[in-house]
Amino acid sequence: MDTTLMNDKTPKDKVLIPNQDFYKDIFHQHANEEYTQAIQLAQDRVSNFLKNNSKPFSGIRPDDMKAKVEGVDLKIPLPDYESLLNEVDELYVKHATAYHLPEYIAHLNCPVVIPALAAEVLISAINSSQDTYDQSAGGTFIERKLIDWTSEQIGYTDNADGIFTAGGSQSNLMGLLLARDYFSLEYQKWNIKLDGLPPDASKFRIFVSDKAHFSNHKNAWILGLGEQSIVHVGVDSRYRMDPEQLEKAIAKEIEKGNIPIAITATAGTTDFGNVDPLHKIASIAKRNNLWLHVDAAYGCGLLLTEKYRHLLTGIELADSVTIDYHKSFFQPISSSAFIVKNKLHLNIIKHHADYLNPKEQNYEELPAQINKSIIQSTRRFDALKLWCTLRYMGKEKLGQYTDTIIETAEKAANHIDTDQDFELLCHSDMGVLVFRYINGPDQANYCNINQYIKEKLFFSGEVLVASTKVDGQFYLKFTIFNPLTTLDDIKHILNIIKQNANDYQRLN
Repeated sequence: MDTTLMNDKTPKDKVLIPNQDFYKDIFHQHANEEYTQAIQLAQDRVSNFLKNNSKPFSGIRPDDMKAKVEGVDLKIPLPDYESLLNEVDELYVKHATAYHLPEYIAHLNCPVVIPALAAEVLISAINSSQDTYDQSAGGTFIERKLIDWTSEQIGYTDNADGIFTAGGSQSNLMGLLLARDYFSLEYQKWNIKLDGLPPDASKFRIFVSDKAHFSNHKNAWILGLGEQSIVHVGVDSRYRMDPEQLEKAIAKEIEKGNIPIAITATAGTTDFGNVDPLHKIASIAKRNNLWLHVDAAYGCGLLLTEKYRHLLTGIELADSVTIDYHKSFFQPISSSAFIVKNKLHLNIIKHHADYLNPKEQNYEELPAQINKSIIQSTRRFDALKLWCTLRYMGKEKLGQYTDTIIETAEKAANHIDTDQDFELLCHSDMGVLVFRYINGPDQANYCNINQYIKEKLFFSGEVLVASTKVDGQFYLKFTIFNPLTTLDDIKHILNIIKQNANDYQRLN
């Protein structure tokens, strides 16, 4: 390995450094030129992505995409950044889904705000880890302040606490973990962290609505309770948890000899964008001594708006809350949080390591965020994205975006509801509309028609919609998540859907 050697002509104050060419790819104090070149070329591809995309997807088939990637020989490095970024452009950027276009109306993927993208540059390059203060001094207190701010928006006191997570599923896992362990400690005097599951853990029951997120089932399995611990509660006409059915479900499980420990309420269901009646559910939880976790991964956007904030009334009564900033706060993935009403409950998951967060350390004086994390030691400084967003844009502007989305969704729902070609299942608190094309003599064929429509739209790349099944029937789904999307955009998409339905009927 070559190195730069000092000789008689080397200035006395010159630092002995390794060969510049060999180490030019490492981000270090002498690599500014190399870094600037790479970032500029990457920025050019992003600019082209914005300028050249007229539809949300290229329509490339999986076999063709696989062949492109499989054709790359990873044993042969590329000669320069231009070649590298050209390859990435061909394999990824040209076929990436353009969430920022109004014709993308499928899943819970929001367009992102530019202050957060500026933060991403700093986060990736500086590469702080958020586990301990000595790895991220400013980052530690920025994250803590944003957790405090979010807790305040929820309606919690200064006794609350939390941590940024990788996503809603992880936050929901933390909610159920604390529910399980708190119940065992408080009511059974059993420490699961030290002694494992108690003998009667197979009887533990967690209550969720029929439309709750699938992560509840996976998390119950991960926690050793099995999916059998999940009790599905019936819903009302807008697919929100029915409090009367919840009370009956709890009583029924007790009669069976099972042990209710928690309720997960949903603030913004994935399929319908509706909020469970949180205040009523909280009352039931309190009467039955059950932990209440609110999955507000989607509905957290309502915290931003004065106009629609009332839809979350009761969330302040929950023991824990899931927040996904990368859904409803217009943040790049990933940016999420888990918040607890009582910060002492986070002690349940604390574990000390002598090299990282020793037991004798004063954590009021020298904080360590790792004390609040369950599965992430090394953790990105994702909080900086939200910090830059709030400091540059402010909560009010984000709330106006949320207002616009909700109001556009309501206009779209009214339009679909009055169009005889469509059947709308229900209106939405937020922005998810489930509907199907129904103009045809053969009702038994509606599923086939709508499946055809979705596939044709996807592989044309012209419009991307989602789908779901309700009572075994196939439906299309709009997820309106872009404040730039207008009612005219919705009408245009509906007309394209009708055209594809007509094509299906001609072919069949």
